[in-house]
Amino acid sequence: MKLSSFAYFARFGIRTVLFRKRDPILGTIILTDRCNLRCRHCSVNNIVAADYPYRQIAEEMDRLYAMGVRILFFCGGETFLWRDGEKSLRDLVKEAKAKGFLIVNVVTNGTFPLDLPEADLILLSLDGDRERHNAIRGDTYDTIMENVRRASSDNICFYMAVNQINRDAIRRVCLTARDTPNVRAVSFNFHTPYPDTRDLALSPEEKAECCRAISEMMDQGAPVFNLKSAFPYLIDNRFPTPCHQCVVMENGTLSVCGRCIRVPGLCRECGYFFVAEYTLLFQGNLKIIREMLRTYLKYI
Repeated sequence: MKLSSFAYFARFGIRTVLFRKRDPILGTIILTDRCNLRCRHCSVNNIVAADYPYRQIAEEMDRLYAMGVRILFFCGGETFLWRDGEKSLRDLVKEAKAKGFLIVNVVTNGTFPLDLPEADLILLSLDGDRERHNAIRGDTYDTIMENVRRASSDNICFYMAVNQINRDAIRRVCLTARDTPNVRAVSFNFHTPYPDTRDLALSPEEKAECCRAISEMMDQGAPVFNLKSAFPYLIDNRFPTPCHQCVVMENGTLSVCGRCIRVPGLCRECGYFFVAEYTLLFQGNLKIIREMLRTYLKYI
């Protein structure tokens, strides 16, 4: 991370903690809900199957930037499917950088070639070892791992949503992240149970077991892009929601924290690690602050 970026985020954090501000710093733009997969845990793919226009997305970037957002994520659907004429995902990442966003990340299922060195991080969904991943996402594991090996940059971070199918594969994914070229780290979430995927949700006891597994791997040197000090809050959902410092833009509609805020009661079952980490950070939790400094400086 550049020193100037670090200074900006430090000033934002201090101002937010001291004055209890709710200004956003992290924004997500949904480029499309089109996806080439139909994953068992996903409730938001291929609903309208639309790619939003380049000009509209550029205007959404301007809107988020004016709000103070400096960490930008592009999400789908599948982001690498997005097109507008000759414009591709790379053009959006370059445009975001030109507009002044300090960190620009992309979320993908990894089934397309990973040639995007302009992104700070490519968060790639890997949901277990071959057997468990394929049970969730179809026969894609080998394709994804080949794309990772052939990637043009080492900016990949595995992104695992832990659920009833894959909760025993945490250690294997940590080792795969550690041992695979082009991969910097792995980031975990717990499954957030939309009404049609409630059977995949974890109990507090199962979450605690998963957190122990992640902690053990971190102690053994696995590159985990999460904050151990947030785990106790995640197990029992003892962190405040929504996270006002995070916003999502989809087709001109702005949501605080994420799209799941539109589902009544779902915030109380949030499984997003970053939501717990950010809300605790901006409450002034000293353990979270110290650990986030170490982690972000290491992996971004």
